[in-house]
Amino acid sequence: MKIKISKKDIGKVAGILVIGVFLGWFFFGGSGSNESAETTEQHDHAGEKSSTLWTCSMHPQIKQDKPGNCPICGMVLIPLDTGDDDEEGLSLSQIKMTKSAMKIAEMETVIIEKKAPYKEVYFPGKVEPDERNIAELTARFGGRIEKLYVNFTGQEVSTGEKLASIYSPDLVTAQKELFEAVKFKENNPAFYRAARNKLKLWDLTDKQIDDIEITGEPVFYFDVLSPITGTVMMRHIAIGDYVKEGDPLFEVIDLSHVWVMFEAYESDIPWVKMRDKIRFTIKSIPGKVFTSTVTFIDPVVNQQKRIAYVRTELDNRGSLLKPGMFASGILKTMLPGSGDVVVVPKSAILWTGKRAIVYVRVPDREMVFEHREIELGEDAGIYYVVLSGLKEGEEIVSNGVFKVDAAAQLQSKQSMMTPAGGKSSMGGHAGMDMGGDDGKEEKMDMPEEQTRSMKAEDISKEFKKQLGNVVNRYLDMKNALVTDDATKAAAAAATMTQAIADVNMKLLTDNDHHMEWMNSSKMLKMQLKKMAGLDEIESQRLVFSKISEDLINTIKALGVDMGGKKLYIEFCPMANNTAGAFWLSLEKKISNPYFGSAMLTCGEVREEL
Repeated sequence: MKIKISKKDIGKVAGILVIGVFLGWFFFGGSGSNESAETTEQHDHAGEKSSTLWTCSMHPQIKQDKPGNCPICGMVLIPLDTGDDDEEGLSLSQIKMTKSAMKIAEMETVIIEKKAPYKEVYFPGKVEPDERNIAELTARFGGRIEKLYVNFTGQEVSTGEKLASIYSPDLVTAQKELFEAVKFKENNPAFYRAARNKLKLWDLTDKQIDDIEITGEPVFYFDVLSPITGTVMMRHIAIGDYVKEGDPLFEVIDLSHVWVMFEAYESDIPWVKMRDKIRFTIKSIPGKVFTSTVTFIDPVVNQQKRIAYVRTELDNRGSLLKPGMFASGILKTMLPGSGDVVVVPKSAILWTGKRAIVYVRVPDREMVFEHREIELGEDAGIYYVVLSGLKEGEEIVSNGVFKVDAAAQLQSKQSMMTPAGGKSSMGGHAGMDMGGDDGKEEKMDMPEEQTRSMKAEDISKEFKKQLGNVVNRYLDMKNALVTDDATKAAAAAATMTQAIADVNMKLLTDNDHHMEWMNSSKMLKMQLKKMAGLDEIESQRLVFSKISEDLINTIKALGVDMGGKKLYIEFCPMANNTAGAFWLSLEKKISNPYFGSAMLTCGEVREEL
């Protein structure tokens, strides 16, 4: 059966098809295109997000595709720049920071300028009598104390005032010799002069000798007179005592003029010069500020304390200042012989042994910084004097510099611990050179449990010896507190700080051990700085308890080598207002640093290391 389709029917079908296609595009085509475009845009954004990796400046093995905190140390993650610096013409010493990285690192920059390197130096001190105004009275001849006109120390006396009377048989004999010599005065003048000189050597005046000659009778009692106006600080005799020639009788000091002796640490001595003004306060005289001038700088450094004494002088007419009073002085001074010099903020410097590193903004390059090694001079408060490496007008990173350096390490650039650039060892501190790279790629996904399984026994013996030196300086501080010596305790805190600075951190090749020491040393230095600035022993003891706690935890985590000696952890339940406190000792015998002589044997041994 044949079906005939006319041209007219074909035209109708074609028209219906065209209309259907148009309606389909109208209702569905537009939304489909939008969906496709939106999907493409989402993929593009997803690709953009996934192109940035985030890592930890301390633990570069951590890599995430989104910002957050490091799962090991909790630090804020920073972007890992995977761009090719060579394409931008950057050298090995240059690094480009992204805006997001700069924001996260809280970066700040400062323009280098020349300044007069002023510094405030803090000195502990003590009021001392003027040594030139001290009179030591000794017996010029032997005899018996018949009378005593000064009955107590602290008594005020005037020049020529009687202090005591002495009966001396030898002096009576010498007077009789003078009477015989007078008879031969004309014939034998030398014998006469010798008799008078003998009495003079026994501290008799010409008038007293003339009176003896005129009366012709010996004087049995001779007075001891004060040679100066002042205060009797020492009385060595009592009525009825027999004294021999040369025995001490009295010490008289004129306190109308006193010295204040300040202790200058070795590092502060270059900043002190003659005629500098020192402002100081006395704890027992609150609200009053004294000003004095440097009149003497000790030419010798004390071998135990590593200090030199700086002397100032002060009039003390009202006897306001008493010998033995503690003083706290401040000297604002400029380094001798220097004018305006280039200085750099301390916060901008990265220290690595003898080298000092800063990051300098490259001119005409946006967000590009250059690693540069500089040579530093003297400590100038919050600044260091720059000897070479920086010029006035250059811009450097003053805050967040450690994170800039960490980013440089991650990109195999020159950095604090990789001065030649290249990949750094990832087993310890980010970028720290722990003995060379053998060229093998280390696993970056080491689990935290595996890292923390390292034991203290695996730590370098040399490191433990250096930590033992820190403990020895701590024991000096402990012993000073045992003997109630606040001055020695403050000085020992300074030497312990130096011992911590001398510890070689590179000896710790395990990341956890390295972080443990970084955190511990930071806390110890902070507490020791407080300790060194205190002159009141009870306040020192409170800080000492925190130092002891931190040091004990450090030793337990890292170990210590005391040269074969045993170390004991001891505990006093009465310290810190009965809260109790620990300390370290080389002896089982208790010598309590928290109470000293007041309660020396309070405590017990808790543990042996």
